[in-house]
Amino acid sequence: MDLTESPVVRPCPPDETGRAFADVMAELTGRQQVPVDSNFFSDLGANSLMMAQFCARVRKRPELPSVSMKDVYRTPTAAGLAATATVAKSAESATPGLAAEQHPAKPAGPRRRASPLEYLGCGVLQVLLFAAYSLLAAEILGIGADWLIAGSGVLSYYLRSVAFGAAVLFVGSTVPIALKWVLVGRWTPREIRVWSLGYVRFWLVKTLVQRNPLLPFFSGSPLYSLYLRALGAKVGRGVTALSAFVPVCTDLLSIGEGTVICKDTYFTTYRAEGGVLRTGRVDIGAHAYLGEMSVLDIDTRVGDGAELGHASALHPGQTVPDGESWHGSPAVPADVRYRRVEPRSCGSVRRAWFAVRQLLFAVLVATPLALGVLYLLLVAAPQLNPLLGLGSAELDFTDAKFYGKALIVSAILFAGVRLLSFALSVTVPRLLNPLLKPGETYRFYGPRHAAHRVIRRLSNARFFKDVFGDSAAIVHYLRSVGCRVSKAEQTGSNFGQQEKFENPFLFATGAGTMVADGLSVLNAEYTSTSFRLSQVRVGAKSFLGNHIAYPAGARTGDNCLLATKVLVPLDGPLRSNVGLLGSPSFEIPRSVDRDSQLGHPGTPAEFRRGLAAKTRHNTVSMLMFVLYQWLFTFGLILLAWASKIYYAKLGAPLFALDAVGITLYSVAYFVAVERIAVLVRPLRPMSCSIYDRRFWRHERFWKAASATEHIQLLNGTPFKALTWRLLGAKVGRRLFDDGCFIAEKTLVRIGNDVTLNAGSVVQCHSQEDGGFKMDRIAIGSDCSVGVNALVHYGVRMGQGSSLAANSFLMKGEEVPENARWGGNPAHEVASGPARSIRSPGTDAGRKAAT
Repeated sequence: MDLTESPVVRPCPPDETGRAFADVMAELTGRQQVPVDSNFFSDLGANSLMMAQFCARVRKRPELPSVSMKDVYRTPTAAGLAATATVAKSAESATPGLAAEQHPAKPAGPRRRASPLEYLGCGVLQVLLFAAYSLLAAEILGIGADWLIAGSGVLSYYLRSVAFGAAVLFVGSTVPIALKWVLVGRWTPREIRVWSLGYVRFWLVKTLVQRNPLLPFFSGSPLYSLYLRALGAKVGRGVTALSAFVPVCTDLLSIGEGTVICKDTYFTTYRAEGGVLRTGRVDIGAHAYLGEMSVLDIDTRVGDGAELGHASALHPGQTVPDGESWHGSPAVPADVRYRRVEPRSCGSVRRAWFAVRQLLFAVLVATPLALGVLYLLLVAAPQLNPLLGLGSAELDFTDAKFYGKALIVSAILFAGVRLLSFALSVTVPRLLNPLLKPGETYRFYGPRHAAHRVIRRLSNARFFKDVFGDSAAIVHYLRSVGCRVSKAEQTGSNFGQQEKFENPFLFATGAGTMVADGLSVLNAEYTSTSFRLSQVRVGAKSFLGNHIAYPAGARTGDNCLLATKVLVPLDGPLRSNVGLLGSPSFEIPRSVDRDSQLGHPGTPAEFRRGLAAKTRHNTVSMLMFVLYQWLFTFGLILLAWASKIYYAKLGAPLFALDAVGITLYSVAYFVAVERIAVLVRPLRPMSCSIYDRRFWRHERFWKAASATEHIQLLNGTPFKALTWRLLGAKVGRRLFDDGCFIAEKTLVRIGNDVTLNAGSVVQCHSQEDGGFKMDRIAIGSDCSVGVNALVHYGVRMGQGSSLAANSFLMKGEEVPENARWGGNPAHEVASGPARSIRSPGTDAGRKAAT
């Protein structure tokens, strides 16, 4: 016998398995013994964090079957869990292929690591390409600026600005298309090693394609389809794409006629893992429907007339058959339909005229207005000095008094723009809303469609939600823009900073409801030719976690807890007094004892004092946020005035210097603001009530860390990793970050050669009702986090592990080394080619199981 061989581990019998599960729970709860029929939650007082630790300890015992959080919630006793695990193991042995979930196979061969020279060289090339493109753009802008200045009179300036704006939009929109065809030709399924020369070419095309100056007009517009066709995609007639995420490898994308792609949907046509980018096909059939916050990974297909629900994902190899409705992450067959609006007639002429109107608006209104604002900053703003009694209008940077005057002028401009924006967001939607009636189906591209688009844009102003969010003031702001949110039970944290809605006048909440960040209210439903508005109401005393798409007709009532990234059900009984977790969702306990033992106010008088103190603290936080936003604007104005002075000496290249300078200034400024906030109050793991001063300080930190769009400019470059380090994250070598968001950077540790895909989130905190918890996250070397996946607090990902697209890795989970996890909630999945399996709940699934 070879003594070096590992001993054979024999699985425990079912009764011994149940006893072993009970022993693990006894260790966690500190009890001498736990009955096998005790309910983990109601009898033992466990919560999801403790059960994540339970699952991790079970996985470390090879004689026990592995269990997931979904298993624990469905059978919350040791005996029931043992029986379920045994049955599942037997079914897997009888039909091995049935247990394998849709997940890509492990990469063949060793992981491909870039050398330090490649990594450094890639960054240098990216800087040089950015500089070269900036110089090209500067020459064009310089010619236009000289031509504009040569004009005389208001009419001449306007006509010249229209002509110049049209030329800029034309060049800015066509250059990315031309460079794509010159540099790449047609995209094909391939592997591109990260940080290689091939990757630099990919990054350049990706950056230009996704920075098109017409992108703000693409959402829901026929212009989007034209743009994708010009880039090589096969797009049918009448496609409505509401998502702002532009695919890159467009030759690998096909979309059939009459298809609807909802907001915040990813269909990137590439994915990054293990040091390589893999490009692959995404095929969407005719008259298909892709729900809100869904993800289509590479090598996926949605059939003709098929539907993919909200908060759902297709993993590589999955196919939704023609005419079927699937949902979940990964998706499985569903009995609910997500497209519930009848189409209306909408011909090609109507669509074309709408696209022409958009272009005319961009050329005749938007561009002259932008140039007018630039004129205000460069010419008119200094003229305010004499009017305000501040002396000369000359720009003298050598005079110390000049900066004081500039502060006053910038404060007037900053306040004026924000007040005007607030007035527009409050008044214009109220004037337009009577044109729209809930329950009526309207055709696209008419007056009511235009009114709907204006209401949606003006009602979702980011600045004011950042100011008022996470405070008692957010309720009053939302009511001012039309939401019917209850103020009967003010908590001081009723809403976060990032909620959005299609129509605020059709959104209501019951008393005592609390909503975390990332809520998307789906009170408008679409076909490719029509839309319908519906009332959406969230029940009283409910709590909604992060990144939830809440649709009209949701089957949730009062006192519901909706977990992060949950798929809100549209069918079945009305859920009340329960929690919902996962995609597809299933019921969990509404709350547990441990979650209520966080030092909450015990009497009404204590609650009133705590709320008053929190409101005072939040008021100071709001004023600080406005202060550093104003100072940032002050810096931009100084840069603009410096450009005015030196333009005569440097000419057109000054615009290139401006582009570099503004980028560096934006990143450096907000990095400094956040670092100062962390230095004053270092972040540490904690568990407390929302009426604890420690939580209020963290809300202040969130406002300091809210400006992330400047950091996202560095996606796909070595400078993103450098920025994370400057912000306090412990980041290893050669991090590839294609668009991740990290809130609490100083609590995150990332190893070497880690891959973070677009839209991924690493979140070190969680708020549930009146409690707040925060802990560290560790992501080991060679790990990969998929597109739009979320890693929760207290998680440890072992070296070489990966998380699939649109997955939710719950708090406290420990992912073993080289394991492949996926799903919502995430659990270990088998490697191998993905297949279109059916849920065991369907007829086909039952036949396969037998």
